[in-house]
Amino acid sequence: MRVAITTDWLNSFGGAERVLIELHKMYPDAPIYTTVHDRRGLPAQMQDWDVRTSFLQRVPFARRRHQRLLPLMPLAWEEFDFSEYDLVLTTNSACAKGVITRPGTVNVCYCHTPCRYIWDLYPQYTRGKRSKPLIAPVAHWLRLWDRVSADRVDHFVANSHEVAARIRRHYGRDSEVIYPPVDVERITPSGADPEDFYLVVARLVPYKRVDLAVAAANRLGRRLLIVGEGSERRKLESIAGPTVEFLGRRTDEEIAELYARCRAFLFPGLEDFGIAPVEAQAAGRPVIAFGAGGALETVVDGKTGVLFPMQTPEALVAAITRLEATSFDAALCRRNAERFSAERFRTRLRRTVDHQVALASQPRDHRRGAYLESA
Repeated sequence: MRVAITTDWLNSFGGAERVLIELHKMYPDAPIYTTVHDRRGLPAQMQDWDVRTSFLQRVPFARRRHQRLLPLMPLAWEEFDFSEYDLVLTTNSACAKGVITRPGTVNVCYCHTPCRYIWDLYPQYTRGKRSKPLIAPVAHWLRLWDRVSADRVDHFVANSHEVAARIRRHYGRDSEVIYPPVDVERITPSGADPEDFYLVVARLVPYKRVDLAVAAANRLGRRLLIVGEGSERRKLESIAGPTVEFLGRRTDEEIAELYARCRAFLFPGLEDFGIAPVEAQAAGRPVIAFGAGGALETVVDGKTGVLFPMQTPEALVAAITRLEATSFDAALCRRNAERFSAERFRTRLRRTVDHQVALASQPRDHRRGAYLESA
């Protein structure tokens, strides 16, 4: 079977790229198609991949500021030629699912989310911008294209029930939920008692709500270590008290050690899934998380952590106080994290892909629910 894999862009390393690594393990001979590619932001294991880029790669600023090229990405994806492939495994948080394939080619889309720039987070991204009158017609056109291009997908796989609900709302399509892979084997409990500090690992951008963690640590006088960089760092440093320490970037090994040593992991943002809370539980540590989105699927309230109901400092302070009065079983936290292992991800996704390919070979078009007459 001839297979191609797509990803929206490939110029930095995060949760979507961890998924891509697992897809590459499943289909090591499959080329990776993307709009823009920059090896400098990628780990060694991704350096020798067969990556094929769009015409946007030739735009001078594209590798670092690809978001500005979003209006051109539908055209970029439609210009690729996928006529030689039997299966296109698309990974999508923007436009990659909108590839054009020949009849008989199966498009299975692993959807991180429908494009948040133009759907649910559009008001936040455009609030207060003087350019909004210019952005609005472009966003409207992108929504129309995004909705139409969703019909090119034969089978949607969502990374959480939160995303599955979003796919249903924006695309009118059902989807199967397969949680993203977490490298739980790399992270192990230390067996030692936790140290007296709380931990945040996140990009320091507004929607991560690290400001709530800083405010709660200030009020309680608790030690807080923050791993990560981003546009909010200066602002966060300006409001941080003496018990808050910014560690910047750290290696995976250093982060795993911090997971194992911390008293609890703080996760105050709203995420579609959230890999970091699962990693913390793999280290045997409980998680304090905002009780919405992916956290509802990865944290068991009162068993592997504490969920708080509102994104306010007061609610997070109450959650920390509750955690400090509760005992947590490190082994239970670990077992909960193992539900999201990379091996389980690959097994489930391969079963789904094989099933969809088998369906495509049948005379009845199960993907659309219509009956086809054999010639």
